[in-house]
Amino acid sequence: PFYLFSAKELAPIEDQNSINIIIESPPNASLEYTDNYMHDVIDLIENTTPGLKMVWQIISPDGGFGGIEFVDFDQREQSVQELLPGTFQRLSSITGVKVFPILFPSLPTAGQFDVEMVVQSPDDYETMEQYAGQLIQAAYQSGQFMFVDTDLNVNLPQGRLRFDHDRIADLGMDIHYVSNQLASLFAEMDANRFNADGKAYRVIPLVENQARDNPDAILDVSVRTPSGELIPLRTIAELESITGPRSLGKFNQQRSFRIFGGVLPGTTNGQALATLEQAAADVLPANYTIDYAGVSRQLKKEGNSMVSVLAIAIIVVYLALAIQFNSFRLPLVVLAGSVPLALSGAMLFTFLSFTTINIYAQIGFITLVGLIAKNGILITEFAHEQQRYGMTKIAAITEAAALRLRPVLMTTAATVLGHFPLVLVTGPGAEARNSIGIILVAGMAIGTVFTLFILPSVYLWLAGETEPNTVQPVERSALAMA
Repeated sequence: PFYLFSAKELAPIEDQNSINIIIESPPNASLEYTDNYMHDVIDLIENTTPGLKMVWQIISPDGGFGGIEFVDFDQREQSVQELLPGTFQRLSSITGVKVFPILFPSLPTAGQFDVEMVVQSPDDYETMEQYAGQLIQAAYQSGQFMFVDTDLNVNLPQGRLRFDHDRIADLGMDIHYVSNQLASLFAEMDANRFNADGKAYRVIPLVENQARDNPDAILDVSVRTPSGELIPLRTIAELESITGPRSLGKFNQQRSFRIFGGVLPGTTNGQALATLEQAAADVLPANYTIDYAGVSRQLKKEGNSMVSVLAIAIIVVYLALAIQFNSFRLPLVVLAGSVPLALSGAMLFTFLSFTTINIYAQIGFITLVGLIAKNGILITEFAHEQQRYGMTKIAAITEAAALRLRPVLMTTAATVLGHFPLVLVTGPGAEARNSIGIILVAGMAIGTVFTLFILPSVYLWLAGETEPNTVQPVERSALAMA
């Protein structure tokens, strides 16, 4: 239960002394338009951001990308995680463009945003946009997102020619005949080539610029009939103004759109993704399916592998112990009496939000399996030897638990004290070290306490009777002197 209700993320966000910004311009924006608003963004950042070192930018007509670089962590009063919400709030006041401030993930990924969910559907893009809006609304209502958006925007101004088929037929033409002429005038296709002064030149027929600058001017373009007569396009067609999607998203060869966003401090990308998944289950029709991209895709992939990785680690330890004990029962005693309790103790602290279940925590869990098994080995091996000397099972495990108490506690104390500085460390990169330290310290401390009480019971239940040797059992006084 602790695992199910613990916050999950791929890796904790670390202070990398920078906040990156993504800018999205309106449809058909020019480079000059984007550049003007980018200057507004930079001016606002420079005048309102504490601890600023520099700002950089890269722009294109449809948007841009930039970064806010800060002074080193020890020269700032706030971390970039604390500066991010205020930065977003200030940049939201610029209404001519969309500005998304983001923190790059601690681990290299294919995505830029904290959460990216892909929705696939056989519907048209206009219908899909409506469902995208409902998902965005549900995400904002959860209170976990700083911003949410979609890459499906049906707001690109377009023109659609509607032909009068009867009129075209009366003139001895068909749609294919007319469309070929329009393509040759507007599509910049090569009509021929010629050589001059040792160079080859392309011949590209085009209408004059004024016929392309204004959509209505297209109707004044002349089309030649089979009889050789030139007629204006408006005599056989009319122009309809429509809006279309800015991009046609595809995923696994299906129409799709992405929902992406940035989470507020205190919310992990695993929690935010679970919110989007629940919203999708409530909002989307049955013929819609969801998938993942970027950080979310890696989170799903790595999260599902944690159980299998832990299982492999336990199996490897079991096989090693089976070789050492020359028995298949005693390794079960060691693992069953120590590992589940230690893992539960460590996950208690993830459940209480001291850390999250992430890739560094997984490293801690795997390490914990090996460390806590050592305590079980100290007790189980000694009890097994005492049985070989002729002691009963209950007497052997009682003797082993008493005599091995000090070595177990000393080993645990050394491990806990050695890893405790990882819990206290602060500064850039501290989040990863904190995760490993909390898992190992909590798991070893709690696991050891319960192992001392639970492992003897497991030994009595699972361990078999051992044939005694003629050698006398080791006396407590002799061991104490040793």
